[in-house]
Amino acid sequence: MTSSWFINTTPDVCLEFQADLSALADGELQKETGGNELAARAIAHLEVCSGCHDFFDDVRNSARAHRAIARPDDLIERLSQVDSADFLGLAEASKLTANLATIFYKLGKAYVLLATDTEYRNTIFEPAVQVEVEKTRGRGYVDGVLASGRTEQSGVDWENARHLLNGRLTRLESHLERGKRLLDEALHVDPDCEEARLYRAFVLDHEGHRVRASEEYREVFTMGIDMSNRGHAAVQLGKLFASEDDHRRALACFRWVTMSSLADVEPRFYFVRYNAAICYLRLGNVDRALDTLRELLDLHPGQAQAVAQTMGSSSPKLQELIATAPGFAAGLLERCPELFEDHSSTSLSDEETLQS
Repeated sequence: MTSSWFINTTPDVCLEFQADLSALADGELQKETGGNELAARAIAHLEVCSGCHDFFDDVRNSARAHRAIARPDDLIERLSQVDSADFLGLAEASKLTANLATIFYKLGKAYVLLATDTEYRNTIFEPAVQVEVEKTRGRGYVDGVLASGRTEQSGVDWENARHLLNGRLTRLESHLERGKRLLDEALHVDPDCEEARLYRAFVLDHEGHRVRASEEYREVFTMGIDMSNRGHAAVQLGKLFASEDDHRRALACFRWVTMSSLADVEPRFYFVRYNAAICYLRLGNVDRALDTLRELLDLHPGQAQAVAQTMGSSSPKLQELIATAPGFAAGLLERCPELFEDHSSTSLSDEETLQS
């Protein structure tokens, strides 16, 4: 059946040849009277007509595919003859690429934290590497790969990577620019490096590009394979929404982390319940805020001091809300008394990213 929008612009002479070409690909043309002459004319036409050449390739490939499906045993036999070294080579190249992307990511993260976070809080819960140590390790790794001659199938410019780690990076003036360059290199080498994408979004947010940061976080959240990385992306999206006073959407992000059980499987996500409680409070739902804080303390009793200190050092606007929300202060004292114990000697750990 021909679709109404299809217009056939193929010349009539080509249509005749294409009928012969189709029969030729199926092995039927030679059986016809004068078939050998027709076959010779059709093949000669292929030499001067690119359209018919493409048509013949499509027909031939389609015929091969149908024959392969009709004879699965033959297909399996052909697959078994494929050189296993090809598969091993591709796997090795993929591993080399992933390792290089990880080196770029870790070094980029360290530079970004040097530029943006003097307390070295670990937004992704992994200690930042020491810059010079990681650069030395990275140079050694790249030199080793180059010396081994295993670079052909990776599609990576290893010489460029070597130059970057050997000195080109120092031409950039600031730690932040170095971090950005390395994160971009990590994603160029391996677009699936979720951690590098998270930190690039962090830099975009730091520079005030919130829309672009949100897009990067959304990509990790929707397309990420690692559940922890998806959780980090959801947290950062929630914080972006909260900063714009869109507390309902922020709450949805934080609740995804708790409902996915990440906050229980990985206790370092405990702070998400605190963030959710603050969202409930800002939305005027005092009871849910208290319930969520109580749940946090029941599940993570060791974090009472950190939560108390965060609430005490929160922004003036939030402190005013905590003090004036109807029934919240009294309910907090009654239901979460451990928050009012003496925590003067406690400081926040590097792993905490509470919303304040």
